[in-house]
Amino acid sequence: MVSLRRPSTEVIRAFLAGQAKLGFSYSAVGATAHEPPAGFVVDHTRGRLGQGEAVFIRAQKALGCWGQFDLGWVEASPRETPLETGAVVAVMSRQFGLWWLTACRIVYVVDEQEQVVRFGFAYGTLPDHAGTGEERFLIEWDQRSGEVWYDILAFSRPRWLVSRLGYPYMRRLQKRFGRDSVAAMQRAVHPAD
Repeated sequence: MVSLRRPSTEVIRAFLAGQAKLGFSYSAVGATAHEPPAGFVVDHTRGRLGQGEAVFIRAQKALGCWGQFDLGWVEASPRETPLETGAVVAVMSRQFGLWWLTACRIVYVVDEQEQVVRFGFAYGTLPDHAGTGEERFLIEWDQRSGEVWYDILAFSRPRWLVSRLGYPYMRRLQKRFGRDSVAAMQRAVHPAD
């Protein structure tokens, strides 16, 4: 959905209610858990968040309230959307003076308590999205080394005619999102820095 004005809470709610009834816009649902499918562009962004359990817990909380979208030019709504399979969230950005509202559904949640503790989720695009594909957001804490990492894995391709025509710009935005999302998570776990 494209708008000249910032979508209100009511507009976002109605948009999500309509999108929630629809299926994914791609067939390789869940592929970020294994291997991205052929025919898609794959992006992998990884950033170190720090050391230790306290950093992991802060990162987990930030991910739980969609803090990886605290970028200024893109945001997730509503912020209280739970990280659970099937939940639908809106992703809103402002480009070229227009507000772009798209929707994604959570495909799976990761909560592994192994030597490397992992927490996160993946979501996939719904029909009213400029692209088609899936993105996984993951926090990893290696208990041996103490290091905590934020990892994004995505596969996508353009869906709308406007996104096909503006594909080079779309790719720049995808790369920028990865960098900015890592920076947002670093700010979330080190708020005094």
